[in-house]
Amino acid sequence: MTSRRNFITKTILGTAAVAMGSSAMAMPASSYRRIIGANDRINVAIAGLGRRLGAFYEPIAKKEANVNLLYLCDVMESQRTKAMKNFSEHIDYKPKLENDILKVIADSKVDALINATPDHWHAPGSILALQAGQNVFVEKPSSHNLFENELLVQAAKKYNKVVQMGNQQRSSVHTIEIIKEIHNGVIGTPYKAVAFYNNLRGEVPVQKKAAVPQGLDWELWQGPAPRREYTEETWDYNWHWYGWEYGTAEAGNNATHELDVARWALGVDLPMHVEVEAAKRHFVNDGWEMYDTMEATFRFSNDKIIQWDGKSRNGYNTYGGNGRGTVIYGSEGSVFVDREKYMLYDRGGKLIRSSELNSSESGTALGGGGSMSTAHVMNFFDAIRGKAKLNAPIDDANISMAMVHYSNIAFRIGKGFGIDDTTGTMFDRDAMKLWSRNYAPGWEPKL
Repeated sequence: MTSRRNFITKTILGTAAVAMGSSAMAMPASSYRRIIGANDRINVAIAGLGRRLGAFYEPIAKKEANVNLLYLCDVMESQRTKAMKNFSEHIDYKPKLENDILKVIADSKVDALINATPDHWHAPGSILALQAGQNVFVEKPSSHNLFENELLVQAAKKYNKVVQMGNQQRSSVHTIEIIKEIHNGVIGTPYKAVAFYNNLRGEVPVQKKAAVPQGLDWELWQGPAPRREYTEETWDYNWHWYGWEYGTAEAGNNATHELDVARWALGVDLPMHVEVEAAKRHFVNDGWEMYDTMEATFRFSNDKIIQWDGKSRNGYNTYGGNGRGTVIYGSEGSVFVDREKYMLYDRGGKLIRSSELNSSESGTALGGGGSMSTAHVMNFFDAIRGKAKLNAPIDDANISMAMVHYSNIAFRIGKGFGIDDTTGTMFDRDAMKLWSRNYAPGWEPKL
């Protein structure tokens, strides 16, 4: 990581010196970057052109966004070509196509990086971008482990940049409305929330050594992760389920969203204890290496509790809605909220009020995009200009991320544990061994 940081720093300094003269070399690199005013155009780069790309067409194309898409970056050539074609339907100019995210980060013209790379790249890539003076919209999960989780928050503060996580329900109008009412006492004292997700993911191929697909930069795809030979089916999506080197299982992939809503509704921060029951229960001989079913319980101060009910490969719709959502229980009533609507019930279970279906956001389908994602990205742009507060600032979002990591760690060590709800550290030696991860030599993120 040190050599890569030096490469980025030297590139930024060199570019600025040519533009401003040799006297500029006495200035800090951050001074070269222009200060963005309320009406200035923002130069944006997107790194990672997979299934979440559709979430960025509309906000980038909006006239009122006033942004310029400078780069489309991905380590897979076909992804770059496809992204250019898709964006051509939304914008009337051509961004640059780039394989190497490090070159994008080194370009001093980039004001904001949208980091939609695989999980293991989220925090390390975002920290490098912050060090280069860029604002960051980082997709969930914003970190691969608890070490990165804390470091990313520290980096945002140190470099004084805007960092938003892609937990887009924080920008949902109907969710904001009902959470405010919960905080104002519409269901009395909220004491419990059940966050849920059910899907019908199918059988996953068993990993086999294979040639690196044409057009894929496998070395750069691995990035911070320890090196290994390529196995078929890995790069596109199944890395989510092929061990812990790249992914964060279904908790990181999807629980991130609903756990965040649950914590938001209850008004809690870090938990005091986590317990899980989890296992692989479907297609037991396939290539899926994580749990596909999990029930996690988080206990907080003031007798508040959050439960996560995740069923990756069982489509039974336990709670209704579109396969994902949050149920919040209070002393005087309850609320069901998902990406489409909310429903408010009294203590007897009678429906008091429901919101209109006002969101086009995708539920459990692969890919993404919709009204909430558009609003979330627009909020990011407005925050860069100083015109709005972030709806999901990284220091708050990463509290929800910590819950994801606690549940995964509890599964991996086979037991629950207590947590210091002030520092976030775990009262278990085995758990603390998983605080960080093994990195490829030179790739450990540092401030």
